[in-house]
Amino acid sequence: MHTTEQNSKTNASAGRRRRRPEWLVPAGLILLSLIPVIAGAARLTELTGGAPVTARNARFFDSPAPVVVHIVSVTVYSLLGAFQFVPSLRERRHRWHRMAGRVLLPAGLFAALSGLWMTVFYTLPPSDGALLLVLRLVFGSAMAVSLLLGLRAVLRRDFPQHGAWMTRAYAIGLGAGTQALILIVPELLSSPPGTTMRALLMGAAWVINVAVAEHCIRRRSLPQRQTSRAT
Repeated sequence: MHTTEQNSKTNASAGRRRRRPEWLVPAGLILLSLIPVIAGAARLTELTGGAPVTARNARFFDSPAPVVVHIVSVTVYSLLGAFQFVPSLRERRHRWHRMAGRVLLPAGLFAALSGLWMTVFYTLPPSDGALLLVLRLVFGSAMAVSLLLGLRAVLRRDFPQHGAWMTRAYAIGLGAGTQALILIVPELLSSPPGTTMRALLMGAAWVINVAVAEHCIRRRSLPQRQTSRAT
């Protein structure tokens, strides 16, 4: 009897140890998301608090609706999306996963499409340049397409492909956080990059995120391939 109780406690303790690491990834994603979320909150405060109009923010005051939609949708998408990477929520609580997905899909599409709208129709700031405009169009379009492919996959009940496309879309959507981490280094060194180098660094951030996403997708699909071979 005593041994059985000890085994139960040991198993419970081991289960808790197994459960703890699964929150490390979403916690890291939330921390990374906080950078653009805080920047977006500051922008909203600027727009609603009567801040002075300058050359850097005039385009937002001239047409505030797209940037407000973008900030709100990115905030919801990045923070709520992090919890989709918790295995226990994804695998054992299918209802929560589906309900969150119904919020995340439109939020992600709003984020991508509003970002594309601002890229095309807002006045190009001097610090951006044509190369960054092209990169934003490419990755913004890739995010929207990934979301739609993820929707098509789940409607076909192809859940592995659904997860893969949604992971790619989230990685692109979280690009602003990685960009901030990369660009802060030259800022701290008091050597801000020029227009071309800034665009290349921001493009590198998107590439890094997509590369990490592809690595995670391959690791996730490995047990399925092994099971298929064994069968």
